[in-house]
Order: sequence, then structure tokens, then C-alpha cells
Amino acid sequence: MKIVFMGTPAFAVPSLRALKEAGHEIVLVVTQPDKRGNRGKVIPSPVKQLATEYGLEVAQPISIRKDEEFMSSLEALEPDIIVVAAFGQILPERVLNIPKYDCINVHGSLLPQLRGASPMQNAILLGLEETGITIMKMAKGLDTGDMISKAGLPIDGMDITELSEKLAELGAELLVKTIPSIEDGTAVYEVQNDEESSYAKMINKHDGMTDFNEPADVIERKIRAYSEWPALYSYLDGQQVKFYKAEVTGEKSDSEPGTVTDITKNSYSINCSDFKLKIIEQQLQGKKRMSAGDFMRGHKLSDTDRFKMEEEK
Repeated sequence: MKIVFMGTPAFAVPSLRALKEAGHEIVLVVTQPDKRGNRGKVIPSPVKQLATEYGLEVAQPISIRKDEEFMSSLEALEPDIIVVAAFGQILPERVLNIPKYDCINVHGSLLPQLRGASPMQNAILLGLEETGITIMKMAKGLDTGDMISKAGLPIDGMDITELSEKLAELGAELLVKTIPSIEDGTAVYEVQNDEESSYAKMINKHDGMTDFNEPADVIERKIRAYSEWPALYSYLDGQQVKFYKAEVTGEKSDSEPGTVTDITKNSYSINCSDFKLKIIEQQLQGKKRMSAGDFMRGHKLSDTDRFKMEEEK
């Protein structure tokens, strides 16, 4: 198949690799513009890095919708199919009408559940036992197009990094299995039931702030869902602390939410609204991520300490 691939983050890399290894003709890779990191260093997207290794042509329009030159060149390619995996821009209808067959998306949920920007994080936040990948035909609405194929995956306590990596590989595998059925006309297109749909809103930095005034299992899920960004964070003595690993102890809280408890040489817990949460890994502002033991060796804790919202400093 003659394919245009659109993707940006690490999640999209296995799909591009799988298409290339399956022998498809990748005529163009479209990805978000390079970013500037520390000290002005230019950082290409993971997808651009792989495309460059393969010697593929790369385009990086700031806005597809407003870039007439890009749109015209895309139409001139006359691709059989456009594959999208976490690209980062909403495609105008003009793009959806370009390919001979379909414009398809590798979506990180079992649609119609969790349409939207952050399906993998929200699957963790909701405490779902299973999520998965849906290969769908793209339509004008947000993730509302017909479903072509699905594959499920148990979450099993994974954080967002682990889940994203697993789903990325699953999506790549499902993608290369699905494309031949689109080409030979055997693909079955299933209309989504809007009544069964849910929406995964975009996550913002403030979502990570906590004073632990929620159930311990909710806090633990937030830690796993936000571990890449923005991280679950709180404030102790005016310093920000980010949390990366924790476990619910099953012991009922013995003081107000946010209060430190059960302090030992190498561990401590925090009272939540119902149970205690044992902290395993965290990061003090300006420091590296570290174990609870290392944190405590550099920051003496007492049972009068309490993690608070920034506004409560």
C-alpha cells in the first residue's frame, strides 16, 4: 500500500516501524515541528527520528489546516491510505477525503469508551481492568468514526509509561493485520454507539496537584496515570514533592488527609481520606527521583508534617 503516516510521540513509533517492515511504501511522514529543549537544543519528535533513520521524506506543518502548500502536495501524492497515530493535530475534512481507501487512526482505547486526548491516562484513572487499541476510520467528529478492529489489554497496575509502551506495540501489530482487509474489501466497519461513549479530557498541570483528600486508591491511580506528566505533586514546608510510586496499605487513616504517618528508617505513609498510602518513590523540588529511604535521609519527617496544596503553604 502507498501510505502517508502521521504521528509524533513514542507511541506512534512502533506503528511506523511495523508498516515499513511489512513492506508498505511510506511516501511521506508527517509529524509535529521540532521543539527546543534546554539551551536551545533542537529536539525532533521520536517519529521524525525513526523516519530519518529510514531515509523517508518528512513534513512538519505548523498547522495542516492553514498550510495550502502542504495540502496541495499531500493531494498530489495520491496515497492509498493515511495512517494516523497520536499525531497531535485535528485533520480537516479535506485531508480525510484524500486517500483512495481510508484515513485510519490507531486509538489507545476500546472505543466508544474514552474518545479524546488522553485515553490511556484515563483508563488508569478510572480503575479499568482492561483497555486496548481500536483501529478506526477517521470522521469529522472526535474519535467518532467507524471501528474496523480491536485488541484488548489488561492494565494490571501499569503506570502510563508501561501501558503506553504495551499499547503502542499492540497497536502496531493490529495495524498491519488490519490494512490488508481494507485493501481487499473484507474489513468490517462497525458504527460506534454514541450512548456507550465516554470522553477522556486533556490533562493539565493542575490535575496533578493534591492534598491527599481523596481515597487512597484514587490517589494511587493518579500517581500511575500522571507519572510522565504532570506527576502527582503536593507541597511540604513550601517545597514541591512529586510522587511516582506508591501502594495502598489497607490500614485506615489515623489523622487528617496529607498527614505523614508510619515513619520508619526507610519508609513512610500519607493519610488519605480513607486509607494510608505508602510512598515508594518521589522527587523533591530540584532533586532527582529517589526511594522513600533516600528521601528521608535528606529530609527528616515527623508525624506533624502534612502535605498541602500550594495555596495552603
